[in-house]
Amino acid sequence: MTYEEHLDEVATLLTEIYTLSDDAAIAIVMRAQADDYFSGHDDDPAICTQERAELDARAVFKQYKPPRKTR
Repeated sequence: MTYEEHLDEVATLLTEIYTLSDDAAIAIVMRAQADDYFSGHDDDPAICTQERAELDARAVFKQYKPPRKTR
């Protein structure tokens, strides 16, 4: 998959695994991208695989998850 497809897949997995809204998932991916989390992916498209997208989704959620809302 291309770099852009990989980012889309990571966002999709965030919505499926963590039941996030599309907007929240995209925001996480954008924050990770701004911090150069995906820079290696852009340099080496061979690592843009489904398996890597699943690992990346879990990693970026752990690092960039939205704060829990309190009542």
